[in-house]
Amino acid sequence: MWNRLTLTELAQRLAQRETSASEALAACWDRIQQVDPVLHAYLSCDIAEARLQAEAADRALASGATHREQPLLGVPISLKDIIAVREQPLTCGSKLLANFVSPYDAAVTEKLRAAGAVLFGRLNLDEFAMGSSTENSGFGPARNPWDPSRIPGGSSGGSAVAVAADECAAALGSDTGGSVRQPAACCGVVGLKPTYGRVSRYGLVAYASSLDQIGTLTKDVRDAATLLGAIGGHDPRDSTSVPQPVPDYTATLEQGVRGLKLGLPKEYFVGGLDPEVRAAVEAAVAQFQQLGAETIEISLPHTDYAIAAYYIIAPAEASANLARFDGVRYGSRVAGADLLELYQRTRGAGFGPEVKRRIILGTYVLSSGYYDAYYLRAQKVRTLIRQDFLEAFGTVDAILTPTTPSAAFPLGEKSDDPLRMYLEDIYTVSCNLAGICGLSLPCGFTRQPRLPIGLQLLGKPFGEATLLRLAYAYEQATSWHREKPPLPHAPERA
Repeated sequence: MWNRLTLTELAQRLAQRETSASEALAACWDRIQQVDPVLHAYLSCDIAEARLQAEAADRALASGATHREQPLLGVPISLKDIIAVREQPLTCGSKLLANFVSPYDAAVTEKLRAAGAVLFGRLNLDEFAMGSSTENSGFGPARNPWDPSRIPGGSSGGSAVAVAADECAAALGSDTGGSVRQPAACCGVVGLKPTYGRVSRYGLVAYASSLDQIGTLTKDVRDAATLLGAIGGHDPRDSTSVPQPVPDYTATLEQGVRGLKLGLPKEYFVGGLDPEVRAAVEAAVAQFQQLGAETIEISLPHTDYAIAAYYIIAPAEASANLARFDGVRYGSRVAGADLLELYQRTRGAGFGPEVKRRIILGTYVLSSGYYDAYYLRAQKVRTLIRQDFLEAFGTVDAILTPTTPSAAFPLGEKSDDPLRMYLEDIYTVSCNLAGICGLSLPCGFTRQPRLPIGLQLLGKPFGEATLLRLAYAYEQATSWHREKPPLPHAPERA
């Protein structure tokens, strides 16, 4: 049963000595063995190392250590396999790095260790975080726990699945254009993408450096507040990390939303939005109004250009970042007659089709004669999109939108149509282009089949406290977050 608890509930039970870190870890491990052969959320689990961490946590609890000092003490947390954990695999979901082991910890990994977490397992993802369905993983797709014939979202699909299926207490993912929020919506959990610079990217394998941000996937909003507080903060090893104090996000959760203004961007409620998603989001708007928030229509006029700008900027940065994977220094190598042939064979064999597509696209838009026409123009559009948001935040405290245009679709449905797949990110990419914070939480279900629907809240730069406060008020007034996918539950241990 311990694996079914939220992070906060488990921490309380550990503090009260009702269970132990070892027992909580065992419950998660049992759950993984039970459901992960179907769901494939995990790429690897070093259970022996995790048991050592759990035993150390139990000793600390026995000696009087408290969760005030270490808020995650004894709590099993899993990480997307693009975040470095010392002496653990770092595959990035790519065959190119199938045998690579990280020699160091990411900044967030260090912070999780300092907070007492039991680091447990490497989670599935789209290769190098490039995708919206986790179908691009070099090791096979993850599957949605609500319906294993459907995608769990991506690229942090494994992270969302593991949390939704109670395979861990919470997880970390990365969000470059919606890769935390979109799978959170598909799997019915809470996904938080912090402001760019709020969480260090040191030890996060880069996809698009100006867009990437590590985020949290949790069972409820309070857990998101706790986990963000643990991993946020300045890091001199990341030049984009902002030296701004990290507030206690849990302290303001219960302040309510009366008097806050929510903006409803008219550009987000147009054709292409599934009727059931629209109805669920409109019901959420009505719920916020009942709670005392004011809602007003706003305009984000450059929204129509967001997907085009994103799919120029992100591949351009990816083409530069992934140049390091050449078979010379680390990762797989396919021999060639000369250096050029070694590069070609190694990258040809190691990268999957979607990564190759984005590298080619990115190299093209950066090439001579096309840089100004594409990349430079996309950066100008990005500036306009950010200005749209900053102007809107002069009027409203947060913005409310759908997270995705539809619920989770069947595996394979959009694999052969990249444009349709890219349009899954239509509501999420602007948040990354603008560098602001965003959160997705459950707001309902489709009828047949019964699949989760996500509500997105977008906030001012470093406005995570307000987003969490809004999300918590909505969550407490509804019961969507308590719903569990129809998976078998293991019998209780004697």
